[in-house]
Amino acid sequence: MFTDSHCHLTFPELAGNWPAIAQAMADANVTRALCICTTLEEFETVHTFAQGADYLWASAGVHPDNEGVMEPDLPTLLEIGSRPKVIAIGETGLDYYRLGVRTVADMEWQRNRFRLHIRAARALQKPLVIHTRNASEDTLRILREEGECADSQSAGGVFHCFTEDADVARQALDLGFFISFSGILTFKSAQSIRDVARMVPMDRLLIETDSPYLAPVPYRGKTNNPSYVPFVAQALAELKDSNVEEMAILTSRNFDTLFGVAPCV
Repeated sequence: MFTDSHCHLTFPELAGNWPAIAQAMADANVTRALCICTTLEEFETVHTFAQGADYLWASAGVHPDNEGVMEPDLPTLLEIGSRPKVIAIGETGLDYYRLGVRTVADMEWQRNRFRLHIRAARALQKPLVIHTRNASEDTLRILREEGECADSQSAGGVFHCFTEDADVARQALDLGFFISFSGILTFKSAQSIRDVARMVPMDRLLIETDSPYLAPVPYRGKTNNPSYVPFVAQALAELKDSNVEEMAILTSRNFDTLFGVAPCV
């Protein structure tokens, strides 16, 4: 019973092939998935999609990399975040990878957007799905400034598709966050990420595909989908001196704990 904690099933690469993907998930024993929202424009599609199957859930948010889209405000995030089957706020965070001619100072709009998501998550007591790229210092700083500190009032959440160093992982863990690993874990060039995975406590681990991106070996370079998440679990099991069946149970249990959903039976 594998759980894909982060996928984009409504993206064109996957949505048009959903029946085949659903069957592939069943064949691979991938029994649950969280469908991630990246814009307000796509929320209704994501939400409707998640409502179509009892093993799917949705998030609500605007990805930090998306420009020229509807800008969220707090009332909107609170409204859509409170709908049935919405179990997380995000994908949110900071991304300074594509600055171009801009400076980090120019990205205040992104930091303000991130703060709105944190405030919505805290108000709703739903976890955040954090994206951070070339921006971990500001990501952690803003989480702290907004009150995230692993107490009962914190939203908590997950640093998804983790690609940062061990120090960032430790700081995220200290704030009460989970760490999710993707197919990158299987890449030959990702030894530093495997080293981080070894040090993350077993009760804070999640697995994901981030599909349609980042397909794991042996499918690297192809369109990813949730049926490939067992390959991530296998890589993680090897790093943790475990086995893939135990990793499936463990990461599914962690998903239940973080997102407050009923255990898979």
